[in-house]
Amino acid sequence: MNQPAGHGPWLLVSDVDDTLTGDRAALERLWAAIRRHPGRLRLALNSSRPAASVDATLTQEFPADFVPDAIITGMGTEIRVAGAWLSDWSDRFRDWPAQAVFALVAGMGFAPHPAEFLTPGKLSFAVPDAAARDRVLLALAEAGLPVRAVFSGQGDLDLLAPGAGKDTAARFLAERLGIPAERMVVAGDSGNDLALFDVGFRAIAVGNARRELIEAMPRGKSYRARAPHAAGVLEGLVALGILPG
Repeated sequence: MNQPAGHGPWLLVSDVDDTLTGDRAALERLWAAIRRHPGRLRLALNSSRPAASVDATLTQEFPADFVPDAIITGMGTEIRVAGAWLSDWSDRFRDWPAQAVFALVAGMGFAPHPAEFLTPGKLSFAVPDAAARDRVLLALAEAGLPVRAVFSGQGDLDLLAPGAGKDTAARFLAERLGIPAERMVVAGDSGNDLALFDVGFRAIAVGNARRELIEAMPRGKSYRARAPHAAGVLEGLVALGILPG
């Protein structure tokens, strides 16, 4: 897959955990490569974790001079650009009945993730399998409680306000930055990145990506890196012609 024609910067929208993190030296190489080519690539982080949790990871695991152009957190329910919150995005989810959704699912006996991993537009629960997920979704539908569900990992069920998501937030961000859809490349490692892969014009699965992503990612536009973590992101950017080798 070669770099398509076009002008202006690319937008890299990357998952954080086990995509950029996991190899500090590789992350430093990726950041140095991006900085060597100013104006070629703008970088946005896109994590399922809320802002405070992601900010702690940035302090602890990223290079001291690392400054992304934007940060999407809470699985697409929070967006910051140059450090400023986009309230016109998060305001969309204020009327979602999060408390009612929480009460119903917790009342079915499913344990919520710790409070620091929840946002007003995102709730997360541990469920044992797909059958349990389906029971939860049926109960929510019967109660008239609208959700967007993402099931990944060994039993993580994320329930989002309709309209939220890693993909919709990435699309909104690209429009806000004035970057066309055909110049957005995404990177990830797990099933909760699948929607992001669908919206990206090009996609990079790092070498340590889970089978749930590898088996379902869209063919023709997805690059499967050999290298893991940030080294795989850099490998993909070079292979796609977005950064020089």
